[in-house]
Amino acid sequence: MTDLARMIATKVVSPVEVVRAHLDRIAALDGNLRAFITVSEETALAAARTAEATLMSGQPVGPLHGVPYALKDLYDTAGLRTTGGSRIFADRVPAGDATVTTRLARAGAILLGKLNMVEFAYGPEGLNPHYGHARNPWGGGVHRMAGGSSSGSGVAVAAGLAPGALGSDTGGSIRIPASLCGITGLKPTYGRVSRAGVLPLAWSMDHVGPMTRTAADSALMLAAMAGYDPADASSSVLPVPDYVAALTGEVKGLRVGLLRSFFLDGAAPAVRAAVEAAAATLGSAGAVVDEVRLERVTLVPAASTAIVGSEALAYHAQMLRTRAADYDPDIARRLRLSAFIGGAHYVRAQQVRALVRDEIDAALARRDVLLAPSTPIVAPAVGERQVELGDGGADVRSALIRFTRPFNLSGHPACAVPCGFTDGGLPIGMQLVGRPFDEVTVLRAADAFQRLTDFHLRRPVLA
Repeated sequence: MTDLARMIATKVVSPVEVVRAHLDRIAALDGNLRAFITVSEETALAAARTAEATLMSGQPVGPLHGVPYALKDLYDTAGLRTTGGSRIFADRVPAGDATVTTRLARAGAILLGKLNMVEFAYGPEGLNPHYGHARNPWGGGVHRMAGGSSSGSGVAVAAGLAPGALGSDTGGSIRIPASLCGITGLKPTYGRVSRAGVLPLAWSMDHVGPMTRTAADSALMLAAMAGYDPADASSSVLPVPDYVAALTGEVKGLRVGLLRSFFLDGAAPAVRAAVEAAAATLGSAGAVVDEVRLERVTLVPAASTAIVGSEALAYHAQMLRTRAADYDPDIARRLRLSAFIGGAHYVRAQQVRALVRDEIDAALARRDVLLAPSTPIVAPAVGERQVELGDGGADVRSALIRFTRPFNLSGHPACAVPCGFTDGGLPIGMQLVGRPFDEVTVLRAADAFQRLTDFHLRRPVLA
């Protein structure tokens, strides 16, 4: 996105050429990849022609002028359906845009279409029986999970169908597909980006953010989206810094806390080796790396389940009564089970949330970022149910969200970046976690790592 924005602004390429190239690639590849639910070809080309005319007339343009992107299909788009990955909303056409949709358009970005996802964002595997399972482009002939719930976003960026996309993250749904698909995914601090006009999963844990090739691209998108929005009472009034200017490539003196207990110790050997090598890379560039232990992360699964289940059921209760047969049966079952979460459980979960947040804050009081794997495993094959980890066996769903959801519960910013590959050629991701509203440092560290390595430059081979 950074390269395209510069090339368009200097008239090396035209917005029409760029948008047409991406639409052609979608037409050629997406029948197999299933990244898109809706492609808005006509409106994208019309916007590209307008962008080109604006540029040629010499008028001022935004930082993303003419650059295409795509949206996970839970962001409202005026006149273009927003399905939430569900049959229930198959014909839902919003009257207005989500705030972030408006802000990206104001920055000049051009919407290519709406991306596949887990129904109503409720699951990490990335599977959708209504619109087809998005296919991880790194599968190498095996149909592998793209990760969820932002599966289409991960696939579209990894396969070059869109240079950037938006996802959403309630238990890891930006960072998991970013990790499994070999791209960059940023979950900003809770409240940093407006969620107005975004279909909710769990109000107190939902985050929206960019999924891109690079940390520099994520900084560019975040700068266009972040900031207070009166339509979202949870959005922060804190000023938005210049994320792009902060990308100096310098990590000398950066204090990095390596999360070994629970995180590295619970990861598959290839993941553990890749993250340890990444820590050594940062250390060789001048970062100061030590080990950190978070004791309260073992409380996260129960607390997260109580909060997400209760808040999801509050949104879905009426539809579940009247349209239950139209839900994915697995999601309908989990929503029904949430009815057994009592008020006392929900309150206790919120108390645990405060304890977890305080412990992470304490760790970051003496460090600038924390470093951990994004997921303990690489992309499983579709249908795979059990995996072996460093500390024993686990079901795939629990394994995928094990390392990401502590930072949804706490609300801290976290950025996933590729940090290696298995011998079989599957990408491995790590995450950098920072202090609340310190995305500047998180992105600077992620960008610096990408300047030192080439994992983010590798591309899957596609027919």
